[in-house]
Amino acid sequence: MNHLESSFSGKNAFWRYLLMVAALFAATNTIGGIPLLIAMGIKSAADPDIISQLAENPSDLSILGIEPNLYLLTMLFPFLIGLGTFFLLIRPLNGRSFSQVVNGSGSFRWNRFMISALIWTLISAIYLVVSVKTDPGNFVLNNTTKTLIPLIIISILLIPFQAAFEEVLFRGYLMQGFTNLVRNRWFPLIMTSLFFALMHILNPEVREFGILAMMPQYLLFGLIFGIITILDDGIEAALGAHAANNAFLCIMVTNESSALQTPALYKQLEINPWTDLVSMLLMGIVVILLLKVVFRWKSFSLLFRSVEKRPDVTQTT
Repeated sequence: MNHLESSFSGKNAFWRYLLMVAALFAATNTIGGIPLLIAMGIKSAADPDIISQLAENPSDLSILGIEPNLYLLTMLFPFLIGLGTFFLLIRPLNGRSFSQVVNGSGSFRWNRFMISALIWTLISAIYLVVSVKTDPGNFVLNNTTKTLIPLIIISILLIPFQAAFEEVLFRGYLMQGFTNLVRNRWFPLIMTSLFFALMHILNPEVREFGILAMMPQYLLFGLIFGIITILDDGIEAALGAHAANNAFLCIMVTNESSALQTPALYKQLEINPWTDLVSMLLMGIVVILLLKVVFRWKSFSLLFRSVEKRPDVTQTT
């Protein structure tokens, strides 16, 4: 085991974690927002009324009239900035390498990433086909034009960076931080899942359906990805599943309250958060069981075992 055992290396004072999170927040919301600010400037120069419209409804960026694929690029750019910022700061701030945060070792396990992404995509495709067949009135063809091609390219190339930022931050960095604090696995799993859910509290679907209806979904997502991370001793498999989930939704199905508005193939007309929660739970169980077989994970009891500090690990404040 390497991933959580690496929690004790480097510099782990609380203020270092606080400073890292603050730096990431600042970078993603300043530098990361530049493309969107440029688009706003161009559009407002042509139509000054856009500023007042945005002031009335700041979450409705469709007012800008940006081409959907270009809009997706502006939404993904902050995650690229955040990931780059983390890469630059992790060694000087915490005395650890980027690879130590990923899996505690020296190389990225691409097979873990690809297999997990493939399995999640397959399960998602089966679920979508069944949903369309059983409830055809709830789905309409939304886009069969050539704009699907750049959407597919953008999603496959850039969505993994968006997922990587969240996985590195939560299942990598913060999970190691909580492990250093309590030296077990279940507490970091719960805490990072809670923080992961809270990070999405301002998403449009939360405003649409309410906190009590939507936040359990994000909490469940965090638990699924966290369990995969602990059992696989690194974030690659969780990253593959996360990226596959987001890319699949961007390409295949969208709805009015989706956080990432894209010209997807299908549009879902009615959303039932509680039905989606049960479906997600079943999907998560199936994916975890399949990955357990493929990767030959040991007992689930690992989730409740303590994390021992290795004798060769050096820690400072």
